[in-house]
Amino acid sequence: MGNTPPVGRKVTLSDIAAGCDVSRATVSLVLRGSPLVNKHTRARVEEELRRQGYVYNRAAANLRRRTSSSIALVLNDLANPFFAEFAAGVDDVLGNAGYVTLLGSSSESTQREVAVLGSLMEHGPAGIILSPAEDSDAQQVLAAVGAQTPLLLFNREVSGDVSMCDHWDRLFLDNQHGARLATEHLIEQGHQRIAFYGGHRHSSSCQERRTGYTEVMKAAGVPVEPHWMVECMPNRLDAVAQCEHLFANGAAPTAAVCYNDAVALGLMLGLHQRGLQPGRDFALTGFDDIAEAAVSAPPLTTLAVTPRARGRQAAELIMQRLQEPSASPRQTIVPVQLLVRASSCPPHA
Repeated sequence: MGNTPPVGRKVTLSDIAAGCDVSRATVSLVLRGSPLVNKHTRARVEEELRRQGYVYNRAAANLRRRTSSSIALVLNDLANPFFAEFAAGVDDVLGNAGYVTLLGSSSESTQREVAVLGSLMEHGPAGIILSPAEDSDAQQVLAAVGAQTPLLLFNREVSGDVSMCDHWDRLFLDNQHGARLATEHLIEQGHQRIAFYGGHRHSSSCQERRTGYTEVMKAAGVPVEPHWMVECMPNRLDAVAQCEHLFANGAAPTAAVCYNDAVALGLMLGLHQRGLQPGRDFALTGFDDIAEAAVSAPPLTTLAVTPRARGRQAAELIMQRLQEPSASPRQTIVPVQLLVRASSCPPHA
């Protein structure tokens, strides 16, 4: 007892076994969480593992068993609180199931997305959950992950030849219906000059939300001025920077359906810079219901999608795919709910 390998040499299972006077097989069973080891022996082995600083080589163990204990999660904007909550939900479920979450972020760059996917694939994940970057290309993603690794797309479709990845599962939000609800609400409040603010038209989720908005405006007989369709990165900083475009030409809008909550909160700041008070001089809605939406000034009317629950759902779907690899691909559309708060005021007299 008490022997420690020389400094610089990697601690092995044999070192641990010798240190607590058990067999190498017993140490291996403890590392794998086997119920065959009694609690007293397990405690001795775990104490010796800590004392010697043993680091479990999970990749090597996976290779021996021809299995993987990790799932890759690649997000398009880790700075967005929505995706922080989503990732927490994914990790909740995967951790309870014994999986390790390998996290990567593309920061809305397709080039970085391919690099991150390629890097994570070197760790041999059992599956991938991907929230694609804007302009994410099906062929590039497929080349990075291969045809054999199960993949779940979240919220956005990839561009290009989608037929080559029709075996992937999909978990999407009901973007079009959500934007319809928000636009209908603003019209019911008495607004006629309503903008659609944020996102880029080539993003599938933005296309769907724009479609819902334009459908309602057309049905209500309300014209849409070109400068009311403002594009920006789906984040707070760019939303602030693009605010001036709402007021650059002709009649300014009195309300906006925003692409997401981050954009809506950024637009609030931009309005303040122009001397306008959101929720009094200008009405706006968001999409996501991040935690900050309920406590912003004013509280933000938004579409609730419960991001942490969506993360848990995504993890459950990818694990279901691992259990049923030959099942037909699934597409799940998540309903959304309009939460009315103070930001969506009637037009200011």
